[in-house]
Amino acid sequence: MSDTSFAALQLPAPFLANLTQLGYHDMTPVQAATLPLALGGRDLIAQAKTGSGKTAAFGIGMLLRLNQALFAVQGMVLCPTRELADQVANELRRLARGIGNVKIVTLTGGMPMRPQIASLEFGAHIVVGTPGRIQDHIGKRTLDLARLRTLVLDEADRMTDMGFYDEIAAIVRECPSHRQTLLFSATYPDDIREATGRFLNNPEEVAVETRHEPTRIAQQFYEIGFDNRFEAAARLLAHFRPASAILFCNTKARCKELADYLRGHGWSARALYGEMEQRDRDETLAMFANRSCTVLCATDVAARGIDVAGMEAVINVDVSKDPEVHVHRIGRTGRAGESGQALTLAAPNEKKWVKLIEDYQQAPAEWHPLAELGEDSYPDGPAPMMTLSIAGGKKDKLRPGDLLGALTGDAGLHKDQVGKIQIGEFFSYVALDRRVAEQAFERLNGGNSLGPEFGTVKGRNFKMRFIEV
Repeated sequence: MSDTSFAALQLPAPFLANLTQLGYHDMTPVQAATLPLALGGRDLIAQAKTGSGKTAAFGIGMLLRLNQALFAVQGMVLCPTRELADQVANELRRLARGIGNVKIVTLTGGMPMRPQIASLEFGAHIVVGTPGRIQDHIGKRTLDLARLRTLVLDEADRMTDMGFYDEIAAIVRECPSHRQTLLFSATYPDDIREATGRFLNNPEEVAVETRHEPTRIAQQFYEIGFDNRFEAAARLLAHFRPASAILFCNTKARCKELADYLRGHGWSARALYGEMEQRDRDETLAMFANRSCTVLCATDVAARGIDVAGMEAVINVDVSKDPEVHVHRIGRTGRAGESGQALTLAAPNEKKWVKLIEDYQQAPAEWHPLAELGEDSYPDGPAPMMTLSIAGGKKDKLRPGDLLGALTGDAGLHKDQVGKIQIGEFFSYVALDRRVAEQAFERLNGGNSLGPEFGTVKGRNFKMRFIEV
């Protein structure tokens, strides 16, 4: 047994068996550094890069400290975005299978309050949410934190950057003073240290390697002029042909303009930025995750919490002025041992920011001429999948198996023609092979008396439509 084996932690046998079934055998560096401390009840400040396995690092300790017989909130995780909160809650539910009978409730903005209040009325062991919505529930007295044992601040740097500090401070004041607090942050500058220091009691600090392995993420820089940025981005896409890529921009306006430009040149591209309507945001993320949209033009804050497997490339259309942000951007690719491509465009006035990146990464930038890419700037064709949006979700007791059954039964599809299925509270999204998608929808409709926009799943009618870029 290795020192990094989960078995070395002497976890309960059923919990360890579940970890093994989930593929958790050896701890990642952040897990090995923090789990013994968290299990020992210490307050903790952990600095680790995105995608390092931090959910299990704080989740295992939180779950094992629960009293399952007590239906009161004993664990709480604060996250900067709804997407990250959903991601964390889902992973905690997987981990909780090893102890059973654990209720985890997600409390985020952009969703109706009433179903969340109803869930809390029946009791919960753990809540995962965004600061604003958690504070709303505290204000309405629908969330009682008197029995809280473990508080986790996930991506604390981003929550502070996004202006959540006052909400976090107000929430912490509602928590018992005798609790364990775990703070996870990709960066931990002095201002964050000063702002969050009062939340913790004699914390242990752990800093795991925050730079990405250079052999795993190939970085290339391209010098551009002041007026050909969008054309250069399209040439990078055409040359490297990534199956999925995030193109980072520094402003919302740039994101929207770039997405419009790329769509005008045949790319399956959508923009993701702050202040989007929640439904538009949900649809965009669903399409990107299921390969109905191959290019996502995003700002840094909007992209937090996105974790798409097999991300082949990140393109920095604008250079970030913060080298740590640059590292987090490129960390979206090259995950789980895979290789990734990180490509950065830099105009002459942006080279000073590249110099900061060189200093931070302690490695020179590898410059390439745009001319080596060739002149082609057009895609091979539309994205391979299409997203079918269904006006039904968890509230209608829809499950992934219900949709898969309808599509492989009534619609006549082979299971390989059905991609990622995502069930939300009120809407569900399913990816279909573009070549057979329209035909499958027609079969689901089957001449439905309610109209051509309705389909049948498990004998029930749901409004459906295809979402296109």
